[in-house]
Amino acid sequence: MPLYEYRINAENHVQVPEMVASTFTQGTAAVADALVAAVSARARSAGAAIGLDAWYAVDLPATGAALLAAAQRAGLRATCIDSACLFRPAADIAAYQRRYFGEDPSFGFVNDSGTLDDILAPEAVQNLARRLATVQPGELLVVLGSGACCDGLFASYAATAYLDFTMQPLLWKMWGGGLVPFGGTAADPAYHWKRYYYNDFYLLYRQKKALLPRVGVYIEAVDAANLKLLPTAAYQAVIDATVAQPIKQVKILQPGPWGAYRYQDLWQVDGLACNAWNELAGIELSVLIDLGAGRVLNVPTQNLMQRPQQMVGDLVSRRYPDLLPLQVWLDDGLFPEPVPFERSSMPIHNHPDSAYVKRNFNEPLGRYETYYIVESYPGSSTWMGYQEGADLEEWERRIRASGNTVPIPDWQDFICRWDTNVGDLFLIPPGTAHGHGGNQMILEMDTGPSVAGTEYSFFAFDFARPTWDDQNKTMTAKPMRMHLDHAVANERWIREERVRRTHRARPVTIAGNGRFRKDRYSTLPEMPFHIERIFFEESAEHDTEGRFVQIATLTEGERVTIESIDYPGRCATIERLQACIIPAGFGRHRYRNLSGRHAMVVLIRLKEA
Repeated sequence: MPLYEYRINAENHVQVPEMVASTFTQGTAAVADALVAAVSARARSAGAAIGLDAWYAVDLPATGAALLAAAQRAGLRATCIDSACLFRPAADIAAYQRRYFGEDPSFGFVNDSGTLDDILAPEAVQNLARRLATVQPGELLVVLGSGACCDGLFASYAATAYLDFTMQPLLWKMWGGGLVPFGGTAADPAYHWKRYYYNDFYLLYRQKKALLPRVGVYIEAVDAANLKLLPTAAYQAVIDATVAQPIKQVKILQPGPWGAYRYQDLWQVDGLACNAWNELAGIELSVLIDLGAGRVLNVPTQNLMQRPQQMVGDLVSRRYPDLLPLQVWLDDGLFPEPVPFERSSMPIHNHPDSAYVKRNFNEPLGRYETYYIVESYPGSSTWMGYQEGADLEEWERRIRASGNTVPIPDWQDFICRWDTNVGDLFLIPPGTAHGHGGNQMILEMDTGPSVAGTEYSFFAFDFARPTWDDQNKTMTAKPMRMHLDHAVANERWIREERVRRTHRARPVTIAGNGRFRKDRYSTLPEMPFHIERIFFEESAEHDTEGRFVQIATLTEGERVTIESIDYPGRCATIERLQACIIPAGFGRHRYRNLSGRHAMVVLIRLKEA
């Protein structure tokens, strides 16, 4: 599945003392020289070893070559040891992973307690520890890769580091068959994405989470040709400064079978030929942290969740450890010429509740969703619920017989269509059949069920159409796989009248004075969050109360700054249709309209925190 990053106005300008920012080292050769310099005196006199643990997809050969060159410049004899030698045999690792891979072709079962130690070979760790203990004067040993800083080796090193990587470049490498798995020294083209999302991610995450407070330095290793280093104390200070203010993320855009073209008027994205999904905020995105003077660090959002009380508040952090529970997407829908609904519509699908994802996938939180219409064009529509007189047993027979390969010509006799306009809000609790119908721009505000960013949408019918081939830029790829057993098991069979009565939310004004207005939309008891919007001419004030994490999206206006009332330097400026995470600990803040006659932000926040 192709995806594209969009980095315009994504930098977070943080305030840290210059003494912290000045410890930033950029450039692969400079980083390698700094690592070697830290141990060179010891290496000359008695020998030394460096341990560099790493996330998947880090270019270990290039990093190792840079360190060997730096050691040579320092006059040291150096050897790089790949941490792959520390792992159990591939068959043993595969057997361990199968517990979480499962038989389901689309989903697995989260490994909620495993660590890298589960698949390391104790004898191999002991052998390497003995080798590190016999290092000779003038010699430098570099152990490089996942598990390099395991507990059995950590004390053997004169210096330690963590090499980090963000999600999207990892996916590009994985989809291209270029990912090297645990215990491997070469890419495995057959590596399956479920191994990453349900097992390997969690082993890597727990290893990183344990190491970041302990290692000597943090290294951003997304670009092997431009490594970036911060000493651990400086890195921690940068993270503290980042979570103290609103947080912008590097959004992603993805083509797909219902992809449309409004994005061409809004953003220039090289290579993107249609736009279906567009994630504005969520745990799988990365964060750019600008320290000034060209010093920009790119970190996974999961790293910020290591400040859980500041990010999401005490209750949420205890209830959903490590999870950012909210996410926001933007679904494109503008077509220059009219197209049939079979082209402009998402698949008909539903989402699971928390009990379903816990029971079936071992995830902590279900997918509770809303559609807020931010732009509408002629023919704008949303599919939701079933026609009052539809034979739903017949619909199940039809979709099972189709398997998304045989068209169902009269599908509109079953699925209910709703005309839409700007400001409409659809409440989509779990089990509700629905889909974007096109000719509109939807702000999709949801719960995020997974620490790894795993998606839980159960597709029932996608019009038996081809999907997107990004290499040829045409709708000629094979049809999407459906999730019929999950879709039917999870289906609540909600009909038109119930949608009309309870799922079409309306805004109620809860504050205002003529210069601003705050609305809260009606809700359903099962929905765990509120949707609010704030309309203002010049400014409006709001508050997280120290406990409500929020995501704000600018839906009307051009540019708005979100700033702390108590600490005005803690701020972020977003542009139209850009989102921003407002951490729970941010407190009292102000929205300032920087251009135009008015602005509106739409917010999602949990009801309970």
